[in-house]
Amino acid sequence: MPDLELRHLRAVCAIAEEGSLTKAATRLGLTQPAMSAQLRTVERIVGGQLFDRTHGGSAPTELGKQVVGTARLVLDEVEQLVSLAKGRTRDGTPGPLVVGGVPTLFFGHFVEELRRSIPCSEVRTQIMPGGSDLLELLVNGQVHLGVLDRFEGMERRELRGLEVRRLISEPQFVALPDWDPLGEQDEVDLAQLADRDWVSPPDELVGNRLQIFTVCAEAGFTPRLTHHVNEASTARGLVAKGAVSFALPQSRSGDGIVIRPLRGAPLMVDLMLATRREGPAAGRAHDVFACAARAYRAVLPRNPGYARWWEENPQAHAEIDAALLQTGG
Repeated sequence: MPDLELRHLRAVCAIAEEGSLTKAATRLGLTQPAMSAQLRTVERIVGGQLFDRTHGGSAPTELGKQVVGTARLVLDEVEQLVSLAKGRTRDGTPGPLVVGGVPTLFFGHFVEELRRSIPCSEVRTQIMPGGSDLLELLVNGQVHLGVLDRFEGMERRELRGLEVRRLISEPQFVALPDWDPLGEQDEVDLAQLADRDWVSPPDELVGNRLQIFTVCAEAGFTPRLTHHVNEASTARGLVAKGAVSFALPQSRSGDGIVIRPLRGAPLMVDLMLATRREGPAAGRAHDVFACAARAYRAVLPRNPGYARWWEENPQAHAEIDAALLQTGG
């Protein structure tokens, strides 16, 4: 009989957290048959069925709940052990700080702030296309801290060893071709974009897909997602030729496009900051948040329209304001 391995524990935890064997396999980079084989191995070792198949996916049995709970404790202990070992160099000084992020416009400023504030031998970075993949790296200890947008299903994920805090509730603006009459307006009503072709990342990278379809439905239409692009310059080129897209509010106009706020800010995205409780940033979550607050504030001048929105909506950035006040930033 094979021994129980860490990969088996990660597999049962992933199935419990995703509620689906298929989604768990995708998350761990496995085929569905390989994930099924791992599950069968664990069930043979522990002597019972761990999950029941339901219409909604896979639900843990009573034995499954016990195994998953114990597996999480074991994985937490192993992660802390590895993190402690990696967090120090041979002479006992702090090792490298690995910082992850989804694509943002303040990340470079954030890295520079961290270099000045967090003791480490160097700052390394890893940009991921979506928050779900980045969260996996954070939980597994491959990344020490990260900036990610809240994605659908995040509340069901196990955030072992992490301190997670909202940085800001960020409005999504819209990118238009500079010859579009709507670009002459200070604000654009989302309903005015009902007949447009939209540029969007691939479906698997859109963490708030349901939210997007909901706000568009409230505006009276279903967005026509014509172009699926995961590269900024290509997306801007498509917009310049007539498409539209949601845009980060710090985005600059130019090169054939204009960036405008949406009236009433119908689409808000929470930007989260996650810090591991072990490693170079352990116990420094407050300092890390202050670094992120200063970095975010530094890019406001990129878009005067967002700077105006910022002044008019102080409730959206109360956490950042408080951090800057406390640190004198």
